[in-house]
Amino acid sequence: MTEEYVPPAVWTWSKPSGGTVSSLNRPISGAMHDKELPVGVHPFQLYSLASPNGQKVTILFEELLEAGHVGAEYDAWKIDISASDQFSSGFVAINPNSKIPALVDRSGPEPMRVFESGAILLHLAEKFGAFLPAGGAARAECLSWLMWQMSAAPFIGGGFGHFYAYAPVKLEYAINRYAMETKRLFHVADTRLGECRFLAGDEYTIADIAVFAWFALFCEDRIYHNAHEFLAISEYANVGRWVREIAARPAVIRGRMVNGSALPERHSAADFAAVQPAAS
Repeated sequence: MTEEYVPPAVWTWSKPSGGTVSSLNRPISGAMHDKELPVGVHPFQLYSLASPNGQKVTILFEELLEAGHVGAEYDAWKIDISASDQFSSGFVAINPNSKIPALVDRSGPEPMRVFESGAILLHLAEKFGAFLPAGGAARAECLSWLMWQMSAAPFIGGGFGHFYAYAPVKLEYAINRYAMETKRLFHVADTRLGECRFLAGDEYTIADIAVFAWFALFCEDRIYHNAHEFLAISEYANVGRWVREIAARPAVIRGRMVNGSALPERHSAADFAAVQPAAS
């Protein structure tokens, strides 16, 4: 039996926390080293990684291009978080929180930074008038599900994912706590998707893109060492139907590849010709 931890009166950072991702964590913000970010020729410069939060944005870019919005051309540059790219001076300048994704919108007279995946989705959807209802109840529903995903992600990733897969020791209390919450979130989505085709109703929106990027990895058993079986994800049949439909969209197939091992950088549609989509 391990000795119970008694928190000190004032917490101090005296040693790494341990675990798979401990090198990425620190209690201060700001740049650790100087490095400028590359800049391509297209209106949008994306600095990201093919993680769930990064895939949200690349999927939306590819959906915009698929829908004929030629002004949505973008350059995607890989940020290797294992090499601390997110702590470079250039990256911190566009995202002081040092998390991917981060975007520089150069389509106007002055470059504009946009950080946090939800903010980027909303910025692009509003800019192009696509994948976001124009107003009324439909818009409110879409934004509600988008913000639901933003609030849910820390429980799934930093909560369940960390304690189930990355923590240096397995803690029953922590794993049970976040497994319970992750299953509750899947049940919320499953119930909604039993009522309608997509989260906001009959139309595919940025809310679906945001939630899909996380939920698909569980349904496809691609995340957290067999979490699909541990959480009995197959129970959520409506989520499974929705994931399969979205995963088959050509733009989604392309968007999930960007800033990954097969396609670290993306500068034009021609870049996809040399790579194969990930198996679903």
